[in-house]
Amino acid sequence: MPELMGFDLWVIAAAVVLIIILIAGVKQVPQGYNYTVERFGRYVRTLGPGLNLIIPVIDRIGAKMNMMEQVLDVPTQEVITRDNATVSADGVAFYQVLDAARAAYEVRGLENAILNLTMTNVRTVMGSMDLDELLSKRDDINARLLTVVDEATTPWGVKVTRIEIKDIAPPKDLVDSMARQMKAERDKRASILTAEGERQAAILAAEGQKQAAILEAEGRKESAFRDAEARERLAQAEARATLMLSEAIGKGNIQAINYFVAQKYVEAVAKLATSPNQKVLLMPLDTSGLIGTLAGVAELAQEALGKTGVRS
Repeated sequence: MPELMGFDLWVIAAAVVLIIILIAGVKQVPQGYNYTVERFGRYVRTLGPGLNLIIPVIDRIGAKMNMMEQVLDVPTQEVITRDNATVSADGVAFYQVLDAARAAYEVRGLENAILNLTMTNVRTVMGSMDLDELLSKRDDINARLLTVVDEATTPWGVKVTRIEIKDIAPPKDLVDSMARQMKAERDKRASILTAEGERQAAILAAEGQKQAAILEAEGRKESAFRDAEARERLAQAEARATLMLSEAIGKGNIQAINYFVAQKYVEAVAKLATSPNQKVLLMPLDTSGLIGTLAGVAELAQEALGKTGVRS
């Protein structure tokens, strides 16, 4: 009996040890992680998320790598630009482990290595640019940093997805100088715009005066043309009237002679009345005198016509 009891204890102990060994060979890997397996200290394979089996005692878990995208803060550092301006800059880097084995065994201290690599290239890239470029071309800086750092980390099984410069802070005296320069530039642009506006206004005013002068000249030309046309028509009318009057006088029409003399008399009186030097105007108020004068002129014309007829 004592021998049986000792045997049972050995069996139970062996079973317990076997169970412990089996449990030690079962590994559960959480989502987003990869575990490396080492056999006698040498890498043999990588365990993915889920339930995995390894050989107990012989195999062991090496590195537990986070395969999710991770954020790395780049601390503030001073950078000297190409034009010898000192600025402070910080940033942030995003990276993801693509190959757990290479990330575990190709570099020691992966996060620290990426951080130092990024900081070094920040100084290199920003130091090759002028201050104005540094402040206005942040996207170019980010793109250049991403290209350089991602290429350098590729052998480590890491993909750098993004690098962003968060803040660029020039010294206070440099900021004040830039503010004065910007103010001077704005004042200059304002003066140029004001002068350009005045110049444009003067040009438009001159154009307006030119158009007005052209229209006025065209108006005078049209007026002169119409005045000349009116005088021509008046002369033609007077010539026609004189011809008709001459023909009437030649035919012995006494009324025509009376009309001609009366017209000239009235025109002479009108000119005398409108003369600027005339202060006192003496006019015959008795129309009978005018009629008598006309009658006398008519008699003279009759006599002249009569003599003409006798001679003929």
